[in-house]
Amino acid sequence: MSIRIYIGNLPEGFNPKEFDKILKSVSDSIRFKAVLDKETKECRGFGFATTNKQENADLLIQKLNGFDFNGSKLRVELSEKKDSSSNKRNSGNLNKNKKRKNFKKIVHSDAPNLEAPDPRWAGELSKLKDLLANQKSPV
Repeated sequence: MSIRIYIGNLPEGFNPKEFDKILKSVSDSIRFKAVLDKETKECRGFGFATTNKQENADLLIQKLNGFDFNGSKLRVELSEKKDSSSNKRNSGNLNKNKKRKNFKKIVHSDAPNLEAPDPRWAGELSKLKDLLANQKSPV
């Protein structure tokens, strides 16, 4: 069984080879994968280590939690497992009995609005129209 460990608060300019040396000093059976930004392909500041032995996981947490790595104190803990309700594909089936909240979608557009203006702004709009009508254009 594989044990997954969250490693967070990785510094900017994270060097995975340098970090692998630290992991190898704990155990050779620990594998690490940093989570990368899709656009920049740089580390997002955290990643996950996996190992097959609980002793290695405990030792890694003990040695690296709070460890100062390039000016950042690492946060190392067991990773929580995802439950099936967090899975987007299955969430629709689980919530069939719950009613969805009814709301109007507001779409912002530069196109002219053909509907009447919002009545909450009617007073302000009439004041603005009066100000514009009373302005004299320089001729």
